[in-house]
Amino acid sequence: MSDGKVQKDATNKEIINMSDAAGYLDRFVGDVSKKSATKQILIGAGSGWATGYITMKVGKMAAIAVGGGIILLQMANQQGIIAIDWNKVQKKVDKVTDKVEEAVTGQGPSWADKAERFVDRKLNQAEDAVNKRTKKAKKWYTNLIGDETGCKVNDLHIFLCAFAAGVAIGVGTA
Repeated sequence: MSDGKVQKDATNKEIINMSDAAGYLDRFVGDVSKKSATKQILIGAGSGWATGYITMKVGKMAAIAVGGGIILLQMANQQGIIAIDWNKVQKKVDKVTDKVEEAVTGQGPSWADKAERFVDRKLNQAEDAVNKRTKKAKKWYTNLIGDETGCKVNDLHIFLCAFAAGVAIGVGTA
């Protein structure tokens, strides 16, 4: 036999095997609308439970993968292994947010939203300057707070609190 015929026969056998599986499922479930109401409820509840269970397991794995990746990136950033240009990230996030808002509402962001983002970005830059412990920024910060021993929250603290809240929400909704 030629190679083409052998490949065609193999493909046909695979199709037959798939149709056998569909035949078993069809024999087991059949046309659900012709079954009694009790069987319809049981089949619907069973298939719904199975779908929910599988979705929950896949969702947990995806959440662990994404959360673990974020934690590893943050740890690498804290250790100085990588340097993330947060201004660039923030600008790209703002562009995506604008596009989504325009798609959802039909309008772009208002000038108040843009002003809020601008002020927020400038405040973040001021906070970064404080973290670098430059003398000028430290003096500005001290004048703003009015006390040198005031609370100085670290970025890692904010990240860990947000992560813990996300885990709590995930566990609460599972």
